[in-house]
Amino acid sequence: MAISHGFNKTEAATSVSAPVSVNSGLQVIVGTAPVNLLADPAAAANTPLLANTFKEAAAAVGYSDDFAKYTLCDAISASFQVMGVAPVVLINVLDPAKHTTEMKTKSVQVNDGVAEIGETGILLGTLVVKKETTALVANEDYTASFNDDGTVNIAIVTGGKGDGATALTVTGSILDPTKVTAADIVGGVNASTGAETGLEVVRQVFPKLGMVPGIILAPRFSKDPLVCAAMQAKCRKINGVFDAVCYIDIDSSTTGAKKYTDVAGQKVKQGATSREAYALWLYGKIGTAIYSGSALAAAATVYNDSLYNDCPNASPSNVSVPISAACMEDGTEVLMDQEQGNVLNEQGVATFIRSGDFVVWGNETCCYPKNTDPKDAFLCVRRFFNHTWTQFVLSNQSKLDKPMNKKRLQSIIDSENMKGSVYVSTEVCASYSMKADPDRNTAAELVAGHYSFYQYCTPFPPFKQINNTMEYEAGALASALSL
Repeated sequence: MAISHGFNKTEAATSVSAPVSVNSGLQVIVGTAPVNLLADPAAAANTPLLANTFKEAAAAVGYSDDFAKYTLCDAISASFQVMGVAPVVLINVLDPAKHTTEMKTKSVQVNDGVAEIGETGILLGTLVVKKETTALVANEDYTASFNDDGTVNIAIVTGGKGDGATALTVTGSILDPTKVTAADIVGGVNASTGAETGLEVVRQVFPKLGMVPGIILAPRFSKDPLVCAAMQAKCRKINGVFDAVCYIDIDSSTTGAKKYTDVAGQKVKQGATSREAYALWLYGKIGTAIYSGSALAAAATVYNDSLYNDCPNASPSNVSVPISAACMEDGTEVLMDQEQGNVLNEQGVATFIRSGDFVVWGNETCCYPKNTDPKDAFLCVRRFFNHTWTQFVLSNQSKLDKPMNKKRLQSIIDSENMKGSVYVSTEVCASYSMKADPDRNTAAELVAGHYSFYQYCTPFPPFKQINNTMEYEAGALASALSL
């Protein structure tokens, strides 16, 4: 035994920084995930799952770096690994009961008691493992486990029926993300059971989690016109009360906008027209990983909110994203500059340009340029209206159905005006105030238990343009050169 003498040091692995927690832009993400990695894959289909860390997200729906197959992982990585923001709500539509394909019978070699199946997406519960013609029993004759890359190891149990095998034959079912369609993302409601799927599950977020959706995403799928339309519709009157925005990917595949001058037409094809939608053309590349524009921009937006005290009054435009290149969906790099980016902005589409670092570029929602009302056309103003309305509802929910007396009504006005004074003093808004609306508070309305308020809300628009006039002052030469 060695004698201990002097100094001794050990080093622990560096802890991953905790993500910044922001609630004003709660991301609700609908897509596909490798749920076969879970103990109960079926339980992770079409239900809202909250994740505050990357580890929680991976535990909730599984994780893979293959973002083209597993679109939830695109947003999980963009939020937790790239921008460091939380939380997110994940809605996986990849259903093991529907979206599978049969794995062809394979013969796998056994080395040192272990055989590796070089397939990903395997549903362990469907595996049939045989030694020649003898069927082996899971957890008696063998154990199956996943490798980091999603492939499966089969370890032979000593003394079991597979002991001594040099080869095994295996069959089973594999998750098949290619079978997920736009209709699965849009979802619906089962007429007999009332079960909700896809975007319809967004309704469950507040009743189940007590959290209000801020940004709705369906990375990559949102390029489909059916999904694009459904996302815009789902942003309005969530639970009959709340409003959100959605981030849309403008199709940059071979069938979409292949150059920036094609984007305006593609936006029309996708039907991205509402004040609730913020459209992104181009994806982002980090190393070999390719992230959807919507996932990157949404994560950057939430990060930007964190810099403004969890308040969405600032535009995500000109916010840095740590990508190495802007690219098409297939990874082909695109060199966008400010001039080209401005062409897209004039059509109500954002993109990524290089401005020292790469930045999100675009302030306008998809209703622009047809609708130029600041509360609709500017994303940051739209989001601030949504945010303050949500806070008003949550703050006053307990007052509903109580006696409609003067003191209670005045307390609502006073509370909003106190909040408004803070917004104005901290330069979040130019004005924010509430008063009673005498024109609508008629005798008929009052006896029905209805009371109306009128509110002024003026968040500052984004500082979009700087104009500077320069002149050569010739007269200064005579003064400067006089001896």
